[in-house]
Amino acid sequence: MVPPGVHLREITDDNRDAVRALRVRRDQKQFVASVSKSLKHAAATPEANPWYRAVYRGDEPVGFVMLAWNPSAGPFTGRHFLWRLLIDKRYQRRGIGWEVLTQIAELVRADGAAELLTSYEPGEGEPWPFYRRFGFRPTGEIDDGEIVLRLALSAR
Repeated sequence: MVPPGVHLREITDDNRDAVRALRVRRDQKQFVASVSKSLKHAAATPEANPWYRAVYRGDEPVGFVMLAWNPSAGPFTGRHFLWRLLIDKRYQRRGIGWEVLTQIAELVRADGAAELLTSYEPGEGEPWPFYRRFGFRPTGEIDDGEIVLRLALSAR
């Protein structure tokens, strides 16, 4: 089921506070940083070429996504890396995360990439089952204690 009206929007002065107010469930906090922390990471690491958007369902912000978009330096030079995916606790389990990943994969493919990378920290409640169902596979790499995953875009 594709949730109606799920789309990505730039974060502006008009929506920044509403997007920053989005929260995951308490048991997910160890796996995904807040929007505020993510925006600080983006500002502190311009070499990662951060690309981020608010996730909307209709006119309501429901999530946040951030990528290192084909950076010219760092551990993922020349690759697209899903750095953050946060769906607010009130909107989880509705297909929104799946739809966001589908849109991101299409954007990355349109940029000429053959893969999308991400990583996760292992632990109780980890996001690995979600990523596995979507088609990500472990690369065998570990980055800062996180397991790196790869989605082959040509296969989707």
